[in-house]
Amino acid sequence: MDKKKQRSLNNWLKQQSKLAKRWLMMAVGLGVLSSFFLLAQAALLASLLHQLIIEHVDKSQLVPHFVALAAIIAIRALCSWGREIAGYRCGEQIRIYIRQLILDKLHELGPAYIKGKPAGAWATLLLEQVEDMHDFFARYLPQMSLAVLIPFVILIVVFPVNWAAGLIFLLTAPLVPLFMALVGMKAADANRKNFKALQRLSGHFYDRLQSMTTIRLFDRTKAETEMMRGASEVFRTRTMDVLKIAFLSSAVLEFFTSISIALTAVYFGFAFIGELNFGDYGAGVTLFAGLFILVLAPEFYQPLRDLGTFYHAKQQAVGAAESIVEFLDTDVETVRSGQTLLPMNQGVSITASELEVFSPEGVKLLGPMSFDINNGQTTALVGPSGAGKTSLINALLGFLPYKGSLKINGIERRELSLSDWRKNISWVGQNPLLLHGTIRDNVTLGKQGVSDQQIATALDESFASEFVDAHGLDYNISDRSGGLSVGQAQRLALARAMIQDGLFWLLDEPTASLDARSEKLVMQGLDKQINGKTTLMVTHQLTPLQNVEQILVMQNGQLVQSGHYQQLADNDGLFRQMLQSNQTLQQTDKGNLDA
Repeated sequence: MDKKKQRSLNNWLKQQSKLAKRWLMMAVGLGVLSSFFLLAQAALLASLLHQLIIEHVDKSQLVPHFVALAAIIAIRALCSWGREIAGYRCGEQIRIYIRQLILDKLHELGPAYIKGKPAGAWATLLLEQVEDMHDFFARYLPQMSLAVLIPFVILIVVFPVNWAAGLIFLLTAPLVPLFMALVGMKAADANRKNFKALQRLSGHFYDRLQSMTTIRLFDRTKAETEMMRGASEVFRTRTMDVLKIAFLSSAVLEFFTSISIALTAVYFGFAFIGELNFGDYGAGVTLFAGLFILVLAPEFYQPLRDLGTFYHAKQQAVGAAESIVEFLDTDVETVRSGQTLLPMNQGVSITASELEVFSPEGVKLLGPMSFDINNGQTTALVGPSGAGKTSLINALLGFLPYKGSLKINGIERRELSLSDWRKNISWVGQNPLLLHGTIRDNVTLGKQGVSDQQIATALDESFASEFVDAHGLDYNISDRSGGLSVGQAQRLALARAMIQDGLFWLLDEPTASLDARSEKLVMQGLDKQINGKTTLMVTHQLTPLQNVEQILVMQNGQLVQSGHYQQLADNDGLFRQMLQSNQTLQQTDKGNLDA
């Protein structure tokens, strides 16, 4: 990672810290307050030893000193506890904010962009990488201030007592951050590579976990195990690189700190026996002065040592921030919501003119194409797999950018408020997504103010009440339709769309995975709901389209045919070829059943 990019990531991290400035200031303030009590503790301890060893004061006379020493230690412990709490709250508040930024960005970009990466990669970005920023805000940032303030406070006290010891502190202190920076130069790059390896491993593992049944059926267990072992080995290597740098950094810091403290101790030892006669302003080196400064010596370097320890957290945060900032900087202008509201009670009409749809990366997916979907009209969208049907739907929903014109009720889609537009859409897909919760939760899907009567009506009209009545609305189901058959899940999805009661119905292969009975029930429910409403239906089943007002035929991202069923069936073209293929397949299936 180049220095310019590392500086920009550092600046971004520091900008986020302003969100929890109160907690950050509290952590620094408690650390400085603890340093003042440290001075009192060192002075009291040195005074006690001086009186006991040099002045031979009776121990009973020093009881108040011992009580005061215990009280100061307790207060310092309390300050340290408060500082940890404040640091944690600082990190927690910023982590919540960054996670919300990521979630808001994902919401803006939509599912078309999300599907471009494995679910495990998004989980790593949202959970682990944000979590790895915690120590930067909770420990490193407060320690940066304390590493300057605490040694400065100690120097102010030490110089009047002994200028030679103060000079040793002043000259040796820069060595710690200097070597810390030298050792840590490659830490950010190592952490960045580690996070990339973790994203790949997480995505690979999660996807294979979802496909476990398929992998076992196709006897690919050994091959996938080898691939997983390879991904794990890359992650292990990257992790060990990070740990090597962390241990090297700690060893260097401890080495130079120990030398500095030893140098101070040697000076006082020779000065006390009269071999060195400088640094004491002519007053002579006393046991009190020597003990006082020697007690403070480790504490003078401790904030710098702690900063070195937490420096690894900084590099870890920089490595984590790279992917997060890169994601947050993703351009959403092409799919950003407008402000115009859809006119109410006018139905929905759609007009496309020279429409071209693009992927989030700017790759052209379909077009140019032009068509009209009139208010109250049912339109079928057909074509082979990969023709661009899903891309067109995503453009209509506001999940993909486009060029040309795509007007809804005469308003360009990019100018529409997407949240308002989507409130007017009832969607039924081929793979209904059910949430972990009750049947009631899945039918209402967070919509407020839905009465039990509305739910009961929707369940009746979707033919879902026959199995819901046996379980009740509070029956718990898991995600991936656990506890229900595919047909039952599809009928719940239909009930959900009925509760939405949109002006525009979007049907994406709603009966693709259903048995004959479930297909019949779902289609009966749909026919009643879409009557008189604008509907776009994506399907591979052509025979039931005889009563559809308009059929759009797509191939290779182009609109190649459009018209009524009979018109398209009588003319040579893709629709007629698809119809003949369907009829041949049906005859073959019938023959197999008869056999």
